Amino acid sequence: MSKAVPGFPAPAAGPEAPLEMLAACHDRMARQCATLRRLVPHLAQHGSDDAARTAASNVMRYFDTSAVHHHQDEEADLFPALIESMAGSDAVCLRDLTQGLVQQHRELEALWQRLRKVLAQVAEGKPAALAADDVEAFVGLYERHIERENTELLPMAARLLSDDALAAVGRAMRMRRGIPDDAV
Repeated sequence: MSKAVPGFPAPAAGPEAPLEMLAACHDRMARQCATLRRLVPHLAQHGSDDAARTAASNVMRYFDTSAVHHHQDEEADLFPALIESMAGSDAVCLRDLTQGLVQQHRELEALWQRLRKVLAQVAEGKPAALAADDVEAFVGLYERHIERENTELLPMAARLLSDDALAAVGRAMRMRRGIPDDAV
């Protein structure tokens, strides 16, 4: 298993390199957030035109599937593996980090549901306006969340998790996405 420093993922990072895959997902999240930001003035100027409908559909598809899988990857597999790696040690700092990230996941999910309602209208070609404050709350929280995961969580995971633990995280990621083990 690779233990490369997150932040410089391979173009096709997959479950066989789970930390790199999580870092690559952060990059995709950032691109989707940038699309959301651009959509605010676009809707105000052009309404729910073809470009807006396409952008809204793409953002919804990403945050309804890939982002959900990403949060599950972390909460169900990576965070428990990290905490297990600290068995017998003082894991208070690690528990605080992972609990804080889980709380941010819940906040992001709530903010997403508000944005998704508007994006669904746009995707259907209905007139709609994205509130810049709602987009900024969502994107700003995602930016802070991604920064913390890239600078604290993923480097810690690369340092603490064994190859076997990383392989288990990768297997769970494949299962969550319906990718057979023999596909790697």
